[in-house]
Amino acid sequence: QVQLVESGGGLVQAGGSLRLSCAASGRTISNYFKAWFRQAPGKEREFVAGISWTSVGTVYADSVKGRFTISRDNARNTVYLQMNSLKPEDTAVYYCAATNTGALVTRAQIYAYWGQGTQVTVSS
Repeated sequence: QVQLVESGGGLVQAGGSLRLSCAASGRTISNYFKAWFRQAPGKEREFVAGISWTSVGTVYADSVKGRFTISRDNARNTVYLQMNSLKPEDTAVYYCAATNTGALVTRAQIYAYWGQGTQVTVSS
């Protein structure tokens, strides 16, 4: 079984920064594509950023390009999301996810493993 555990969420003022971490345990999934999604109250879960297992391939939602950076450390089975220049509209529960497919990576349906989520709140 695989477990994904997020950490690093919290309350921050607009313009501030946070770094989220997602640690994987259980069966090795170091070669899986990893991603971050978020879900705000009353909204659907949306793709934020994703990274291939070699870290060569990254993809970002337009709303976070230039502000967020995804990275991973396969030796530590951990993926990170550095969030800078945060805006109130970034407020959401952030989830990490993993999939062994490399296509349609912005779609939540293809991800087999999910973390429990961590709350990020950005005040104006």
